[in-house]
Amino acid sequence: MRAEAMTGGARIGVDVGGTFTDVVLALRGGQLHISKVSTTPADPSLGVTAGIAAVLAESGIAPAAVTEVVHGTTVASNTILQKAGARTGLLTTQGFRDVLEIGRIRTPGMFDMSWKKPEPLVPRRWRLEAVERIAADGSVVRPLDEASVRAAAAWFQAEGVQAVAVCFINSYANPAHEQRAVALLREAAPDLLATASCEVLPEIKEYERTSTAVVNAYILPNMRGYLSLLSERLAQLGIAAPIQVMASNGGMVGVATARERPVFVVGSGPAGGVAGAARIGPGIGSPDLIVFDMGGTTAKASIIEAGQPSLVTEYEFRDGISSPSRFTKGAGYMLKVPAVDIAEVGSGGGSIARIDAGGLLVVGPESAGGDPGPACYGRGNRRPTVTDANMVLGLLNPEALAGGSLPVNPELSRAAIEQEVARPLGLSVEAAAHGIRQVANVNMARAIRAVTVERGRDPRDLALMAFGGGGPLHAVEVARMLGIRRVLVAPISGVFSAAGMLSAEAAHDFVQPLLAPLDAVAEGDVAPVLAALRRQGEAALAGEGYDRAEVLLRFAADLRFQGQSSQLTVPLPEDGFEAAALRDGFRQAYQDTFGYRPEEPVELVNLRLTAVGVAAGRLDFTSLSLAPSALAATAGTRLVSFSRGAPAVPTPVLPRAALASGSVAGPAIIESYDTTVVLPPGSTATAADSGCIAIDVGVTDA
Repeated sequence: MRAEAMTGGARIGVDVGGTFTDVVLALRGGQLHISKVSTTPADPSLGVTAGIAAVLAESGIAPAAVTEVVHGTTVASNTILQKAGARTGLLTTQGFRDVLEIGRIRTPGMFDMSWKKPEPLVPRRWRLEAVERIAADGSVVRPLDEASVRAAAAWFQAEGVQAVAVCFINSYANPAHEQRAVALLREAAPDLLATASCEVLPEIKEYERTSTAVVNAYILPNMRGYLSLLSERLAQLGIAAPIQVMASNGGMVGVATARERPVFVVGSGPAGGVAGAARIGPGIGSPDLIVFDMGGTTAKASIIEAGQPSLVTEYEFRDGISSPSRFTKGAGYMLKVPAVDIAEVGSGGGSIARIDAGGLLVVGPESAGGDPGPACYGRGNRRPTVTDANMVLGLLNPEALAGGSLPVNPELSRAAIEQEVARPLGLSVEAAAHGIRQVANVNMARAIRAVTVERGRDPRDLALMAFGGGGPLHAVEVARMLGIRRVLVAPISGVFSAAGMLSAEAAHDFVQPLLAPLDAVAEGDVAPVLAALRRQGEAALAGEGYDRAEVLLRFAADLRFQGQSSQLTVPLPEDGFEAAALRDGFRQAYQDTFGYRPEEPVELVNLRLTAVGVAAGRLDFTSLSLAPSALAATAGTRLVSFSRGAPAVPTPVLPRAALASGSVAGPAIIESYDTTVVLPPGSTATAADSGCIAIDVGVTDA
């Protein structure tokens, strides 16, 4: 049923970034139309609708012909970053009021004495206690005192609290008290938006569950308001199609889920590009990939193995930048939800370069964004950015970007770099520009190491797929730093995350705890839990219009060695539960991740389900047909400086279509509407399948 609704119409993918909002319209048969407009931070829906209106006008498609809008949004993450969420309260079990502040008792830097723990999203005065207690086995130790809940509701109302997270100890084993408390809150204070932790995260570990429920409550009003406003604006354009929101796990969820559980879409935007890369990789002979996405504000890295994105079941959000190490925790707000394993650093095209108090050159994480943007945009910013460094070195078009729609002035870039970096360090402007680019490249290489070396993977064994407005600008140099031999430039690179969203499937995650030694777990213990998960998954997708034949169920288990506090997720065999096979799979995953294999007893922690809605009409990149505007570029020659201390050399500038007639050896610049590909000396580019460019970076074995 879902496939029939999608087939034959136009589908739109929208990625809201820190600098630009990218829109891709896909027609049946693979024809694509793209649009790139400035993001409107005060109201992102304005940029979204402006981009959609532009792409509809350019394509000549009627709004009524749109069958689906897939949206990657930064509203949830920006709400946390800007501390602009709701006045949030917490109702918890008596004695657990300070769980948020205690956390995991970890610091991100052992010797950083200036580090300050993030302020809890709920001030202590709005953290109240209910009289109740559930035991770890689910039995009731102390019944819920409903009067304490009603008193809390009155206090929250008097304090002007807008949203409340309810998290009781051991509610994962028995949610009855939480469910009753939420009902009482809604009855006593109908305007309060209440989130029960058992509905968001029915798992063991009270801190992780509390933090996740609090984040959900904190961003709930903003997400609801934004999605309602977006729906209204799309309706005004004449679009009545359903809106799907990219989730952190690389799948899509319907608006109803995003409105109730927005914590699952905090990592919405970056997941779209990973989904697209996972779709392309196997088809071009590269099922194992490093994904490298450089935008205007940040650069992101992830890995794909056997055609599947690497996923985690928890991550920390802080200042819009993920922790650079899986072993370093405590720096942000814990979200224990399935998510693509992405490392993110503040090195985008708009990242600002400066000299710190110690006299060192620093790039990011502060960004000029899209407004005012880099100095070369001429919108009042006088501080140099990575884009300005690339402009000075001749790597970018000195007249206009984004297919000629964004005029630029290289002299403003030179002035900013000279004033803020070159003069203080006693360098030439060109040397300072190379320094800015080098620091940015090192930062981005660190993100790639975080998802490869720190996960037990050798980056030299993988190809690097680059996209984003800046990814192809830096990919070859970053690859050389890491010993990576092959770079793949994604099709329509500058808007690839938006295109990737159109390749994603609907995906809902569910979890149920089952804590026991693995050897003591029998098929009869597992079967009813899997059946309950199955019912949840099928119901969620049926609510979004998927027939049973369009539903794919993927079961997995969280396991750990006894005595450990963290676990790894291992797929359940297709032929059902079998303890020995699960144990072997876990020990192999542990060996792959940490480099050794203990022989300790194994413990089962959770059972998981990812319910996937599979429908025809998803973008598969095998037969792309780009509108002429997406290929617009000019040919010519300009002086480009590829290395510090060496003179700038006349370098051919070619349109992307030039690769159709053969390979291109560096030095060369390849331009298209949405991005610029830099081929330094020693590298060679050829056309690849699915619209990709394959680059031999010229790395030789040591």
